[in-house]
Amino acid sequence: MTDTHGSNTASTGYRPGVSPADVELVLAHTPAAVWEALRGQRLFVSGGTGFVGCWLLEALLAGHERFGLGLELTVLTRAPGRFRAKAAHLAGHPAVRLLQGDVTDLAGVAGPFDTILHVATDVVRPDADPLRVYRDIVAGTEQTLALAARAGATRYLLTSSGAVYGRQPADCPQVPESHAGAPATDDLGSAYGQAKRAAEFLLACHARQHGTAARVARCFALVGPYMALDAQFAIGNFIRDSLAGAPVRVGGDGTPLRSYLYAADLAVWLLTILVNGDAQPYNVGSSRAVSVAELARRVSRALTGAEHVVVAQAATPGRAPAQYVPATARAAALGLREYTDLDAAIRATAAWQPRPAAP
Repeated sequence: MTDTHGSNTASTGYRPGVSPADVELVLAHTPAAVWEALRGQRLFVSGGTGFVGCWLLEALLAGHERFGLGLELTVLTRAPGRFRAKAAHLAGHPAVRLLQGDVTDLAGVAGPFDTILHVATDVVRPDADPLRVYRDIVAGTEQTLALAARAGATRYLLTSSGAVYGRQPADCPQVPESHAGAPATDDLGSAYGQAKRAAEFLLACHARQHGTAARVARCFALVGPYMALDAQFAIGNFIRDSLAGAPVRVGGDGTPLRSYLYAADLAVWLLTILVNGDAQPYNVGSSRAVSVAELARRVSRALTGAEHVVVAQAATPGRAPAQYVPATARAAALGLREYTDLDAAIRATAAWQPRPAAP
C-alpha cells in the first residue's frame, strides 16, 4: 500500500466538480441529523474513484465545507495519478488521503476508521471471466469487513445491486426488497448478482458478530455526471450518440423497461440510508419505468430538440418486456424521494460531458 495525502496536491479554494445546483440539492435534502452524525468521522472509502464513489466524495466534501464537519476521508485507489487527472479537486482536497492499493488485499491497512463505505461497483464487461468477477467482489467485501473489525468501524455501507433479484417477474412492475427471487445458478452472466448476494450475506454475518450498523443499498440504474458514456449502459450510449450529432441507436427492440435515478439524488439517498436506515436492504433507484425505446427518444428530444432514433429490431408481439424497476417504499419511509426528473437528469449529464467525436 502507498499512502499519499491529498494536501500534497491541494490548491487554494475548493471548488466542486459538479454544478452548484447539484451541490445545493445534496446539502438541502440530506437531513441535518445526518450531517451531525458524520461530524468528525474518519471514513474509509473503497471504490471512491468510480461513479458512485465520486458522487459520495462530492457530497461528503460539500457537507464538510458548508458545515465544518472535520471529516477525514481515506480513499482507496489502484491508480492515484489517474484519479488526480480525473478529479483533481477531490484527490487534492486536504480532507482526502489517497491510499494506493487493491480492495482484494487490505492486509496492510489498519485504521482507525469510524465508517467503511464499500461502494466499489466496477463495470463488468460482457466478456469478463464470471469466476473472476465473482471472486473479486466477494474478496473485496471480505477484506473491507476484516478492515472494519480491526479498525473499530461501527458503520458500514455496502452498495449492492438490483441484480441480486435475478429476472424480474412479468407480473411485478416494481420489485420490492422482500422479493425472494435470485439469479439462476447456471446463468454464467449472473456473476455480478450472485457475488452481490454473497456480499450481503457476509455483511449480515459480520454485523451479527461485531454489532456493526450495517446498511445495504441495492442500486438500480443511475445517470449523472461522472458516468462513462462508452460502457454498456444504454442511457450513457444514447447521450454519447446525441452529443456526437448521430442518431440514437437502440441495439435491441427497445421494449425492456428501466428507470433512472439522478446521481445527486443518489448521494442524498446513500448518506441518509447510512445514518438513518436499518439493517434490511434498501432499493435505491427510480420507480418510474420507461422503455428503452422511449428513453432513446427522450434523450434525443432533450439534447437535440427532435427524435433521431434507430431501433435495430422489431418487437415480438405478445412477449412481455424485461423489467428492471425497483419499489422504493422503504426509502420513502426515510423521507427520500426523486428530486430530479429524467429529462433534467439527461440534460445535466450531457452538460457535464466533453463533446465526443462521432461514432
